[in-house]
Amino acid sequence: MYRPIQIDRQNLTIMGVSFPDLVTFNNTANAVGSNMFEGFEPTVNYIMLIRDYVTNKITFSQFIDVAKKTNHV
Repeated sequence: MYRPIQIDRQNLTIMGVSFPDLVTFNNTANAVGSNMFEGFEPTVNYIMLIRDYVTNKITFSQFIDVAKKTNHV
């Protein structure tokens, strides 16, 4: 079941997690929203993980390792 999450376009935050720019914010919001329609329920930690990956703070391998350890995959 789809449940809305807190998205603040004015402050560029998703579930309280801030994003550095509008493009990164929109891309992340769209990706998370698409997955939510498939049954995915995001957490704050998942949003932070996505942000860190799309802003190149972590590699894809690091993303996968964290996702596996926290049951995000």
